Amino acid sequence: MIEKLTIGSRGSDLALWQANFIKYQLNKLQKELKIEIKIIKTTGDKIIDSALSEIGDKGLFTKEIEKELLDKEIDMAVHSLKDLQTILPEGIELGAVTRRQSNEDALIAKRRGITIRSLRKRAVVATGSLRRKSQLLHLRPDLKIIDLRGNVPTRIQKFKRHDWDAMILAKAGLERLDLTKFITQVIPKNELLPAVGQGAIAVEIQSGNEELKELLKNIHHEDTFLETQAERALLRTLEGGCQVPIGANAEVKDDKLVLDSFIGSVDGILFLRKKIEGSKSEAEKLGEDLANELLNAGAGRILEGVRGI
Repeated sequence: MIEKLTIGSRGSDLALWQANFIKYQLNKLQKELKIEIKIIKTTGDKIIDSALSEIGDKGLFTKEIEKELLDKEIDMAVHSLKDLQTILPEGIELGAVTRRQSNEDALIAKRRGITIRSLRKRAVVATGSLRRKSQLLHLRPDLKIIDLRGNVPTRIQKFKRHDWDAMILAKAGLERLDLTKFITQVIPKNELLPAVGQGAIAVEIQSGNEELKELLKNIHHEDTFLETQAERALLRTLEGGCQVPIGANAEVKDDKLVLDSFIGSVDGILFLRKKIEGSKSEAEKLGEDLANELLNAGAGRILEGVRGI
């Protein structure tokens, strides 16, 4: 029986909430299990004065934590699934993906009742995501989008200090940090598709650690895993990273899986959106098939344009 575990995590409020959530779930299963959380600073945490799209996207928030996992300095790594590369480093596998409660984006505006569509003409909206920027400008070409970095509480404080009209954050992060009072609109997915894996928590472990994998089965949610597997297969096939304007939302309904996706230029002018449905047992193939449909419709040209920025 496992007696002690060390979880590797980033040091942000949200990352630590997620690490403590996994710790709590495991302690519910095994009360005597001693679990420590080790904070590890990542490249994305160290470079805070540049847009994410300018510094690359290869493991920005995961690489250093994964190195400690491979070096056996920690037993597991806890991440927002949307931060994980679609191809994990050799020697690492997913031990669990937790139930996804919500994956929508949320609008935070200066006045209650404001929505994306009701923002004033040429309103200033803050976001650090090219995915959000592309969809916003496709929906509202008049908006002025400015870059925003930092953890969730820091972004909210910046918003309070500036005269921006609105900003956009993931609803799940606001829920986990008890900050939903700031939400003025939960943005419908027909207006803004979420990031691949958004809302789900991932636990990475060393490949072959069967005892730990068996324990983690108890907190793993298979339907969420299948949904995010389809989304990640789409992203991997498109060869898009987290800083490419690609969004996806997969939902398991009985034995079926429906996958909705978009890819767009940063300015929102070029925009493709497609959907596929099939058996949930073929989740990964559905993601690959939908990606190929997008490529056949011109997604490659959009990606070339984005990477040429």
